[in-house]
Amino acid sequence: MTPKERIVAALEHREPDIVPWGEHSIDYNVYEDILGRPTFCSAKMKETLAFWDGRRDEIVESYKRDRVELVRALGMDIIIVHQVPPKGYRPERMEKIDESTYRDKNGSIFHVSSTTHDLMPYQINTSNYKLPTVEDYEKRLAEIDALPPDDPNDSSWDFVKHVVKELGKTHFVMLATGDLGFPLVGATEEEGWINLVMHPELARLEAQVQGKWMLRALDVQSRQGVDGIMPPGDLGSSTGLCASPEIFREMVLPHLKAHVEKAHKNGLKVLKHCCGHVWPVIDDLADTYDAYEGIQASAGMDIGKLKERVGERLCLWGGIWHEHIIMGSTQDIRNDARYAFASAGPGGGFIMGSSHSLAVDAKAENILMMKKCRDDWGQYPIDPKKFN
Repeated sequence: MTPKERIVAALEHREPDIVPWGEHSIDYNVYEDILGRPTFCSAKMKETLAFWDGRRDEIVESYKRDRVELVRALGMDIIIVHQVPPKGYRPERMEKIDESTYRDKNGSIFHVSSTTHDLMPYQINTSNYKLPTVEDYEKRLAEIDALPPDDPNDSSWDFVKHVVKELGKTHFVMLATGDLGFPLVGATEEEGWINLVMHPELARLEAQVQGKWMLRALDVQSRQGVDGIMPPGDLGSSTGLCASPEIFREMVLPHLKAHVEKAHKNGLKVLKHCCGHVWPVIDDLADTYDAYEGIQASAGMDIGKLKERVGERLCLWGGIWHEHIIMGSTQDIRNDARYAFASAGPGGGFIMGSSHSLAVDAKAENILMMKKCRDDWGQYPIDPKKFN
C-alpha cells in the first residue's frame, strides 16, 4: 500500500498493510535532530525574528524542503500543510524590552515562552477595547457575504502546492484550517469565558461569524489538491470540557456539522484535532468527523475505551503519550505502543501518533522508537505476541 492508501483504509475502518503514522504538529527541534541541519519549520521565535527581517521567501523554502524530507525520513503517511504569508510579507518589528520580552505598537507586552519558545501574550492593553454589539455582528456577516472569491493561486498557497506536487500521489496531504471552539467575546480570554454566559447572544453571533468564514474558506481550500483538512479547535482542558455540553451543542456543533458536510461534498476527509477531556461530547464528535486526533491520555481520554465506545464510527489517531515523548524513556514509548496497537489497532480505524504533537524538547530516541514499534509490531493483522 502507499501511505495515502493506508490512511484512506484507516479512515474507512479497513485494515491496511501496516499501522499508519502521522503528526499534526512537529516543532523545529525534531527537524534538526532527524535531518541534521537548522530549519525554519515551526521554529518559534527564530521564525518570528526572520519574518521581522523580511525573510519570508527563505522561510517558505525551508518549509517546502524540510517537511517533505522529514516525512520521508520517518516513513510517515500523513503530511500536514498550511497557508503561508504571501510574498512581500514583513510584519512590523516589536520593541525589544529585554532578551525575552517585547512590546507592540499598541502597548501590549509579549514574552518568549521558556517551554514552547513561542512569543506569547503576557499583558494585553485592553484600554481601547469595546464589546461588539449585535449591529456590529450583523455588519460583519454582511461583509463576508459581499467579499469576492479568494484567489486559489495566491502566493499564500505556495507551500501547499509544492507538497501536493511532491507527495500528493503517494501520501495523504492534510491541510490545517480554521475552526470553531467555544465562541469567546471579550478583551481577554477570561472575559470571553464569562461572556459566554453573561452575553450568550453575542457568543452565538461570534460563532455564526466564525462558522461562515469556515464555510467560505472551503471554496478555495478544496481547489488545492489536498486529501483532507484538520480543524484544530480545542474543546477540553486536562480536567474537563471547557464549557457545558449544552452550550457546545447549541452554539458550536451546528456550525461544525455544516463545515464537515460541505467538506465531504467537496471530496475532503475531515480529521479533527482536539485536546483535553471531551468524553461528554465524544458521541457528537464521532457522529461528525472522520477521525479524532490529539487523544490526550493524561486528560482521561483512554484510546482503548474510545475504541470500545466510538471505534466503529470514528478513526482514532494517537496512542503515544506526548509527555512520554518529551520526558519519558524508550520503554515508555514501547509500553504506549503495545497498549494502543492491541486495543485500538484491530479492525483498522487507527493511526499512530502522539497524544498532541512532536513538540519542543521531544527526544529523538523516543521518536525513532515510535517508528521502530510501528515497523516491528504494526503489520496487520495485529499480533500482540510480537510485542517483545
